[in-house]
Amino acid sequence: PCAASRVVENVEDGVEFTNTIGYPVVLRPAYTLGGSGGGIAHNQVELEEILENGLRLSRVGQVLVERCIAGWKEIEYEVMRDSAGNCITVCNMENIDPVGVHTGDSIVVAPSQTLSDKEYQMLRTSALKIINELQITGGCNVQFALHPTSFEYCVIEVNPRVSRSSALASKATGYPIAKVAAKIALGFTLDEIKNAITHKTYASFEPTLDYCVVKIPRLPFDKFITAKRTLTTQMKATGEVMSICTSFEGGLMKALRSLAQHVDCLETGDYDNMSDEEVLEQLHVIDDRRIYLIAEILRRGIASYDRIHEVTMIDEWFIDKIAILVEMEKKIKACGGKLDKELLKEAKRMEFPDNVIARWTGKTEEEIKNLRYEYGITAAFKMVDTCAAEFASETPYYYSCFDGENEVEDNHERKKIMVLGSGPIRIGQGIEFDYCSVHSVWALSQEGYETIIVNNNPETVSTDFDIADKLYFEPLTPEDVENIVRLEKPDGAVVQFGGQTAIKLTEALMKMGVKILGTSAEDVDAAEDRELFDEILEKCEIPRPKGHTVFTA
Repeated sequence: PCAASRVVENVEDGVEFTNTIGYPVVLRPAYTLGGSGGGIAHNQVELEEILENGLRLSRVGQVLVERCIAGWKEIEYEVMRDSAGNCITVCNMENIDPVGVHTGDSIVVAPSQTLSDKEYQMLRTSALKIINELQITGGCNVQFALHPTSFEYCVIEVNPRVSRSSALASKATGYPIAKVAAKIALGFTLDEIKNAITHKTYASFEPTLDYCVVKIPRLPFDKFITAKRTLTTQMKATGEVMSICTSFEGGLMKALRSLAQHVDCLETGDYDNMSDEEVLEQLHVIDDRRIYLIAEILRRGIASYDRIHEVTMIDEWFIDKIAILVEMEKKIKACGGKLDKELLKEAKRMEFPDNVIARWTGKTEEEIKNLRYEYGITAAFKMVDTCAAEFASETPYYYSCFDGENEVEDNHERKKIMVLGSGPIRIGQGIEFDYCSVHSVWALSQEGYETIIVNNNPETVSTDFDIADKLYFEPLTPEDVENIVRLEKPDGAVVQFGGQTAIKLTEALMKMGVKILGTSAEDVDAAEDRELFDEILEKCEIPRPKGHTVFTA
């Protein structure tokens, strides 16, 4: 089943068709990427405005007008099929945001968390039928809208290619979709292609996950202060981060701090000056701050789960998980600085960083860290193996958690060098840092060093599990990096290929006793800091245009 729709080539036809199916409708221009020129129209004025823009932007002057199913659950299946007709689903993903927000702008969790087995199997069967019918050879992505309370569903779209979701599915499962699709294109079948992670199983095995993956988009509203923050079917994200943990709560907390947007928990302080009425009113706005807003509403206890679900159509399971994080927040604040072992252990299991716990208990980050070590609460690293540990993994691809056993095998035969990645793609920081990171790893390997990559961006080559000797899929913060340093004890670190994100970690790495290779931290600082650089130019008597930094009009 799919939603009622019609392709129109002028505004009049669009208005006429909409009058037969009723508002709201979704408008999707043909041949534009990321939903450009599209949107949701709730009345004729909006319809005409979006249609005119969409018809102008479409290379073929066509716009699809379709029944709006905003508010339904959005579920995606990443599927593989070979020329012999063997099919598997690599991964299924659930958008926390319901249909109506572009999947590139949604927080996504893999595998899906709120589907019953019947719903999961129904959509999986449908996805396999679709790719068989379309005779697809290779990878394919099928997006569904599922009614929240009945078994009614619609196919939103089928991408007979790799998409942004394919990169996420590849990194979430450790199943290299593009690599396998390339071999299928050459005529191999899934049961002939070896699984690159286990070396024992074949590509025809469906990956099984014994962990939870959370993806959060990196939206550029910190750069564009005046931009409209609302999220619709047109994509606004510049990049994304992914985190892996043993629980959804932990995955969400790790992903939030991976964004490098000065947020390290669900408490942002944005709503401190707002009344309860204003906060509740804000819930009707669909934007990138909604998850923090829900946390604030739960913190104040001013709306039930049902009410929040009714307005946002976000599943109550996710609302409950946010509530669990808010509860822990309250417990930490209420303990009066007396953190017992159980409370600290539980807070770390949910991935609350030391600096946040310190802030809420009036202690220093150092004190919290020392208390943790005293209680023996340290991060363990688990392996991504595509088969829920049924077979041993041959490729070291790790994530951290505070409730598991360490699975890192250590060999001190070679010297180790750690390369810090650049995190998500954002305005002013693109793929060039990834290119540099990967080439530096290759050069270090050629010289005989063991290489370790730390990064959290699923769209990059540096997070492919076969680039470095070891891959740590972790947030790029001092605490998260220190967990890796304590375990690996690298002989040196390279920060100059990770952009600002990595350079900011220089001082913390030096404090951990890690040698920084290449330009020293002081010299990087002297070149980057305008005042310090000015002093150098003064000293060397090098002329330059006069300038001065001001802070007020």
